[in-house]
Amino acid sequence: MLDFLSLKGKVAVVTGGAQGIGKAIAERLARNGASIVVADRQVEKATSTADEITANTGQQAIAVQVDVANSTSAKAMIDRAVAEFGRVDILVNNAGITRDGLIMRMKEEDWDLVLNINLKGAFNCSQAVIRAMMKQHYGRIVNITSVSGVSGQAGQTNYSSSKAGLIGFTKALAKEVGSRGITVNAVAPGFIETELTANLPAELKESAIKLTPMGRFGKPEDIANAVAFLVSDEASFITGEITKVDGGMII
Repeated sequence: MLDFLSLKGKVAVVTGGAQGIGKAIAERLARNGASIVVADRQVEKATSTADEITANTGQQAIAVQVDVANSTSAKAMIDRAVAEFGRVDILVNNAGITRDGLIMRMKEEDWDLVLNINLKGAFNCSQAVIRAMMKQHYGRIVNITSVSGVSGQAGQTNYSSSKAGLIGFTKALAKEVGSRGITVNAVAPGFIETELTANLPAELKESAIKLTPMGRFGKPEDIANAVAFLVSDEASFITGEITKVDGGMII
């Protein structure tokens, strides 16, 4: 009997893994058999999530505090994962923030912060792990981008730019490391039920649902399911792909 999507013996690092989409991804990968590094700036929440994962799945999970925008911190995160588990097979670059606003009112620091975390953060973490993956001739990197990076979104020039940049980063890195048995893909969520979208105005939620053929917001588990496939052996010949999980919003 085939063990479909099994990650037994694999080690996964999930940034922004303490809550929301990141937590759902970490939980799903653990249920598929992976040991988990829950990496987040909020170490207390990350510790709580790691403990919960271990209790619910029986898989080992640890929490590591990280600032993905800082290359030294990103390297320390990977070093800790290797020290704890001996290897890193999977990196999910999920950490991200928004600082929305019209460009004529957007502060320079809000532009810089979003680009540094959403785009430079993925660079820092990928650079920190890539040498180890190349040595073992195996690796899976999944970047969480957004439909805003595919189609653009008014009031989000910083966020849309960071997520569009992440798409280019995904495709370029996939070409660099494919010969070493490493795949690099991205998942582009649409509107997903998280703490972030819970605070959106009712009229904006209604408008988003009208634009979505499936007629609803997605759930964090919908993103986690896509990631679980892309990091599995079943997806070993898929790389450089941008998988939209948006209920058909930008068909």
